[in-house]
Amino acid sequence: MKNKLQIEPKAQKPKYQQIVDEIIERIQQGLLKRGDQLPTINEITASLGVARMTVIRAYEELRERGIVAAQHGKGYYIASTNIQASMHVFVLFDAMNAYKEVLFHAMKEALGENVSIDLFFHYHDLKVFENVIVNNIGNYNFYIIMPHFNEDVSDIVKQISKDKLLILDIDVEQLDEEYAVLYQDFEQNFYQGLTEALPMLRKYESLTLFLSKNQFQYTPKGILIGFNKFCEEYQVKGEIVDNLDVENLQKGHAYILFLENDLVRFVNFTHKKQLKLGEDIGLLSYDDTPIKEILAEDGITTISNDFVQMGKMVGRMVHNRQKGKIASTSSLIVRGSL
Repeated sequence: MKNKLQIEPKAQKPKYQQIVDEIIERIQQGLLKRGDQLPTINEITASLGVARMTVIRAYEELRERGIVAAQHGKGYYIASTNIQASMHVFVLFDAMNAYKEVLFHAMKEALGENVSIDLFFHYHDLKVFENVIVNNIGNYNFYIIMPHFNEDVSDIVKQISKDKLLILDIDVEQLDEEYAVLYQDFEQNFYQGLTEALPMLRKYESLTLFLSKNQFQYTPKGILIGFNKFCEEYQVKGEIVDNLDVENLQKGHAYILFLENDLVRFVNFTHKKQLKLGEDIGLLSYDDTPIKEILAEDGITTISNDFVQMGKMVGRMVHNRQKGKIASTSSLIVRGSL
């Protein structure tokens, strides 16, 4: 930075706030741009004659607002010139798909225009998940984490202050009620949805659930537990298969699919074989999306959470700093495929 920072030692405004305001003013004037290097803590301490903690406090406030970031070997630099944001939020999803897009936009609207959001993805890679979190601790006011793993990630997420953290979509059982968790109860939701669909499922000889493992589909263990519980309790002939092979589909049987690509392949197969969905062959999916409303002649039956309402709840929990574990509700949406 060409011109040294300046403060008024005798002013009533705290010295750390003067440093914050000075940096923001230079951003407004176009003197500081994204990526520009800032003076080190020692440099500011020496030039202004202030305590190290004063400079650290100023930089930490700017980090939490998302304006400043720190990188090992690079020091402090301008990360964003969006100085209007009242809150800077870190969001970590596993991947983007249709239902998460609905959730994200509802969440973004509920958080409000003055909240800036940076969205990251871990793609079910635990090392990526940990690295992205660790590398961004201290850079945001709040963290929204979607830990789509069937293993304990509590030690990783505990590195974030519980006052700045919301666990989304998955319940991390090792976290207590002092954490904020908004989750789907996959076992109960899936079991309840299948139970409601039982009258329709009775007309089929069996029910097969496809995991789509070759396509990196994440399936919460609760879904598998709920499926097995339903089949055992109601004496439904059930099977869990790793991946969809359309050539093995049979008339008179029902199937559960997750991925939209698999749904399209399934529907194309029924057209080719002149099988009528909901009569000759049954199809059920999880997580409702717009394409499932229109795919096939009368749409695809789904068991689904309301992701618009979930996004609105995220906004309330973040702004109110609401703690505790809250399970979102789901419902069976009946269409022509079953």
